[in-house]
Formats: sequence, C-alpha cells, structure tokens
Amino acid sequence: MDLFSRLETIPLYSAIAGALFLVLLAFFFYVLMIFNNLVRLRIMISKAWANVDVLLKQRHDEVPNLVAVIEGVKDFEKSVMTQVAEARAATQRAAGPTAQGEAEKTLTGALGNLFAVAENYPTLKAQENFLMLQKRLSELEDAIADRRTFYNESVAAYNARIREFPDVLLANTFKFLPQEMFQAGAGEKEPVKVGLLR
Repeated sequence: MDLFSRLETIPLYSAIAGALFLVLLAFFFYVLMIFNNLVRLRIMISKAWANVDVLLKQRHDEVPNLVAVIEGVKDFEKSVMTQVAEARAATQRAAGPTAQGEAEKTLTGALGNLFAVAENYPTLKAQENFLMLQKRLSELEDAIADRRTFYNESVAAYNARIREFPDVLLANTFKFLPQEMFQAGAGEKEPVKVGLLR
C-alpha cells in the first residue's frame, strides 16, 4: 500500500471515531438525564411527605387544645379523653407512611368518638372555643387529604419510572428503591364527623 492510499483511509477512521464519540456522548447525556429525572422525582416525594407531615403536626397540635376545652366540662367521659391522648402519642411515634397511616387512622377514630360523645353535652356544644377547634380540625382534615393525594401521585410517578425500561437499568444500578404510598385505613375511608354541631 503506498502513502497516498494510507492518507485516504485516515479521514475514514477519523469520521468513524468522531461518530463513535458523538454516539457515546449522546448516550452519556441520555443516562445523565434519566438519573437526574429519577433524583428529581425522589426529591418531589420527600417534599410531598414534608407537606403532609407539617399538616399532621398542626392537627396533632390542636388535639391538646381540644382536650383542654373539654376537660372543663363536668363529667365528660374520661375513657374518650384517654383514647384521644393515646392515639395522638402513637402518631408521634410512627415512622414512615405505612406506620403513620395506621396511627392516623386510630387518631381519626378517636376524634370521631370524641365528637360523637360531645353531642351529649349541650354546654360543650355551645362553647365558641370548642366550635372553633372543631372547624379548624375539619379544615386540617381537608388539607391533609389534598396533600396525601399529591404525595401518592408523586410516589406513583416515581415507582412507575423505576420500573420502566430503560430507567429500570439505572434504577437498579443506583439503588432507586420503590416508595410506600400513604394508605388510608379502613376507618379513614368513612367521612370524619367534625362538622359544625347543631
């Protein structure tokens, strides 16, 4: 092979090397894009859970105020008050969406019992503080339901992405694990009776 033939093959090798470099560069950016999207989805889940957690804390902070108002009522059933206090303590010990969901179900049931028993106490139903706290808890329930929906939508989008091809390859490599949904317990599927009393 003479020198001229050798020089003709150099541009061909350069073109192949250049094309291969561009393909590898495109693949790198594609993998980087998938990784960043998975990270973004995981951050959205954390943010959504933080929003739920803030509202749950606000709800838990209102419970002692409600108990304080009710303690002023003579002969109010102590077992109901104990049930509410124990349920609130359980929600503060719960960790993660599943445990938190179960604990919240218990607190919701205890508050439902408390408001049902309160129907038998006309002096309590007439107190402005009680009615105001009851309304506040009802508003918090609505806000919590809205934030739970956003959290579960974020989890569903993330869990779907880490199972789709080609994202599943990257998710397995970098340990992107499925996240838990915030499930309503059986008692929470019924509406909570915290509306205004008659």
